[in-house]
Amino acid sequence: MGMFTKSELEMAKSVDLKAVASAMGYTIKRVGKLYTIKEMDSIRIYPDNHWYRWSGKSSTGITGGSQIDFMMEFGGMDIGEAVDYLLDFSGQGGNMTVQAVGSAPVEKEQKPFLLPPSSSNNLRIMRYLTEERGLSGETVRWFIDRKLIYESEPYHNVIFVGYDKAGKARFASMRGTNDGKGKIFKCDVAGNDKRYAFHVENDSDTVLVFEAAIDLMSYFEMYRRPQVHMLALGMTADNPLQQYLGDNPKIRNIGFRLDNDEAGRNASYKLAEKYIRLGYRTDISFPPDGCKDYNDFIRNYAHGKARVDSKGAR
Repeated sequence: MGMFTKSELEMAKSVDLKAVASAMGYTIKRVGKLYTIKEMDSIRIYPDNHWYRWSGKSSTGITGGSQIDFMMEFGGMDIGEAVDYLLDFSGQGGNMTVQAVGSAPVEKEQKPFLLPPSSSNNLRIMRYLTEERGLSGETVRWFIDRKLIYESEPYHNVIFVGYDKAGKARFASMRGTNDGKGKIFKCDVAGNDKRYAFHVENDSDTVLVFEAAIDLMSYFEMYRRPQVHMLALGMTADNPLQQYLGDNPKIRNIGFRLDNDEAGRNASYKLAEKYIRLGYRTDISFPPDGCKDYNDFIRNYAHGKARVDSKGAR
């Protein structure tokens, strides 16, 4: 690994550790003024970018520290991989430069973006998305037919694909299909361009913005294929939204449909204010009471009950 610049390290350490842990499949819970991880209740996160372990032993000897230490401990990464991951997560990865002490800046090598190979069929992801995530087969087939999702080989993950305006795949994320059978696997495909994201394009002046692809799909089903643009950020940062608005200048209305938790609510209010100042009309709506996200709602109801009046789409 080459040395990272000071600005790169500061950027990596500015990422919200709760969001990173959540993206890795962990469940964040508040404990007094701090946060913990449901799956590892000896961990404490404070306030947004440090953590420590108050009990238990680690084979690595790491008992706390920054986001970088967290990725090394729980992501199995070395320090270079951890910084790269956090820069990508922040949307600032890609062509940033690295600099060894006493040397001139050089271009960081851009990782090639290659979609994982596809399986000969989509049977496992169909079963996972219908039986465990509560979506209808009709909805899943709609996304498969448009090459927005597919099943990978050899691990049979769900691959969520994001395309640019020309129809070229620029982003993909992977989701394991073994929820409830161990640690959830979630990861972005290496070499992603984080300006792009999983989305459904439409001829509309409105875009609805979600955190996760699975929530976008759930909302799509709930509201019977709403005739609007739909975009899944994959995080609470708005880099993909900025790109999407630039690619679709007709859009003047933005509906934020982020998670009904502290991070999602805070991000919704901040982003709505930001885009109002940029001249857009915005609105905020959260999942129904008692549900963290729209997939929570889908999973708690039979397919017929989960569908609601399409008037709620905006």
